[in-house]
Amino acid sequence: MLIKPPHLHKGDPVAIVSLSAGTLGEDFASHQRKLGVHRLQQLGLQPVFMPNALKGIDYLKQHPQARAQDLKAAFANPKIKGIFAAIGGIDTYRLMPYLMDDADFVQNVQQHPKLFSGFSDTTVDHLMFYRLGMQSFYGPSFLNDLAELGPDLLPYTKKTLAHYFTNPPETTIESSPIWYEERTDFSPQQVGIPRKEHKDQDGYLVLRGSGQITGRLLGGCLESLTDLLGNSSFPEEKAINEQYHLFPKTKNWSQKILFIETSEDQPTPTQYQALLSQLEKTGIFEVIKGIIVGKPQNKKYYSEYQQVLLQVTEAYQTPILYNCNFGHAYPRTALPYGCQAQIDFDNRTLKIVEPWFS
Repeated sequence: MLIKPPHLHKGDPVAIVSLSAGTLGEDFASHQRKLGVHRLQQLGLQPVFMPNALKGIDYLKQHPQARAQDLKAAFANPKIKGIFAAIGGIDTYRLMPYLMDDADFVQNVQQHPKLFSGFSDTTVDHLMFYRLGMQSFYGPSFLNDLAELGPDLLPYTKKTLAHYFTNPPETTIESSPIWYEERTDFSPQQVGIPRKEHKDQDGYLVLRGSGQITGRLLGGCLESLTDLLGNSSFPEEKAINEQYHLFPKTKNWSQKILFIETSEDQPTPTQYQALLSQLEKTGIFEVIKGIIVGKPQNKKYYSEYQQVLLQVTEAYQTPILYNCNFGHAYPRTALPYGCQAQIDFDNRTLKIVEPWFS
């Protein structure tokens, strides 16, 4: 069992941290910063940009220790009640020595858990928190969600954020009736312009499975997971993973429900098969209870990915629930790491069967 953080309350200060790309601090993102601040305030929260969060792409790329310092400061500050990642990126793994080797940080995480929300390359941070025993949330981030350029937060994502303030004993995660295209223009002229939206005719799709399964959630962005295993363009990432045991050992995947989704790079079906095959080599498909798969961004390779998933998992007959609303496709729910989830394949439902928070 992971240590659960408390839920948020109106008036809480929440930290914004740039743990991957430093996009948040660039002048071209200033209108998005303002929107994100406004939306957090509308939710009743007090946004706090940590000291290095706005130092820009070049500085933060060259100073991973500065990124790590912001996360350490957020956990050390008792006034900060929640933490939102600014955006993803490609090299969060570089923070690990500054975090995992800091006894004060580790103690703060374990004794003073806080809501932590983000996705994509933030997968690495989630796995770090999992290793340290704290539950985190694979969910909305600042630039991707709170800084939505449209007239308001996307309704489904707004509902996700509202859940960070509540703590029911169970939570049904419903399928969004609408999906949205990713924007190609993030300029100030797009403020107030709604995203292109489409009705989702499928809802949750059952690729394989019947009845119900229950297991604890573990996973993230497929590329981020496999980068830790040696798929990365950074040769040292695999060594960092092995040093700090970020990707859980095979035995720790037993009875888990794996959740996976793909990035905005939209890997081809051939690349997708290679990524899944790399996961397969770890042996986790032999021990997991099932797989939850996020909708691909813009529904690119939507059908092709289904066929690849069925082929790679054929030998294991793994139950698979497809087209779920987490990861890089819009809108976004949050998946709580380590929480007990229940999939009902006959009724195509997904439920978290325990409280999200302490």
